Amino acid sequence: MNTPQRIGIVGTGRMGANIAKRLHETGHPIAALYDVRPEAAIETARETGGEATQSLARVAELADVILTVVTDDAAMYAIFAPSGESLLSGNVEGKLFVNCATVTPRVHVEVQRLCEERGARSLEACMASSIAQAREGTLYLMIGGRRAAFDSIEPLLANMSASLIYIGEAGRAAQVKALVNMVMNVNTAGLAEGLGLGDALGLDLNLLRDVFAHTGANSRVLETDGADMQHRDHEVYFSAAHAAKDSGIALGLAKNAGLTLPVARASFDQYERMKALGLGELDKSGVSELTFASRHGVETR
Repeated sequence: MNTPQRIGIVGTGRMGANIAKRLHETGHPIAALYDVRPEAAIETARETGGEATQSLARVAELADVILTVVTDDAAMYAIFAPSGESLLSGNVEGKLFVNCATVTPRVHVEVQRLCEERGARSLEACMASSIAQAREGTLYLMIGGRRAAFDSIEPLLANMSASLIYIGEAGRAAQVKALVNMVMNVNTAGLAEGLGLGDALGLDLNLLRDVFAHTGANSRVLETDGADMQHRDHEVYFSAAHAAKDSGIALGLAKNAGLTLPVARASFDQYERMKALGLGELDKSGVSELTFASRHGVETR
């Protein structure tokens, strides 16, 4: 009988903690947890077992498979630093790092190189899903990296996801994820403008959302964010700050490809404006605070 792979989690925020809980409940032993906020790792450890540690090297020592769920390029470079204390500080031969953050595609390529130089493997597992789906094991996961590494870990990833797709070599899944989020952010900003204009015209917004749902104005964003925009309920599932970051990644890819994307640029500017107004930690639905004439960044719940 095969011994279950021991799991390490780096980044036990909303997504990372819920992934840990899901894997724990489906029989995957959680060996170690790390977060820049020690209390977050300790809290998750209480529910999932494993050691809450403030040493990245200790996570890699204790675990066979290490999932990283961090915020941005800088955080990824920090945890995989080739010198100093990092996940790569000790003997990582045979370890597999599965990186779930939405970061610039070249970062995944660089992380793969650093890992392979030390006898380890890496994959990107880009998530196009919400916190609730992480908890339920119904994530939509897009995988990039060596096909053999993916094949070796597919059963574990299947326990995290309802849909699992291998995109291609390192960086490719991150490219697709950037485009997914860019289009989602465009749709979110467009819906906020439609509802904001409807409100200014005195239309019944319940009726307007119903009409949108039965016409070409329909979208997944209407289902997830429409009522929240109307009722100013911006509990964070995907923050405006993350929306700005991810659209920025896509715009960087467009620049490198010699393309101009004016609609994506306009939606990016809206999320950047939210950040400037101190609204960056609202859910992306909070972009409606900029489009309803009666709001424009005043207090929300």
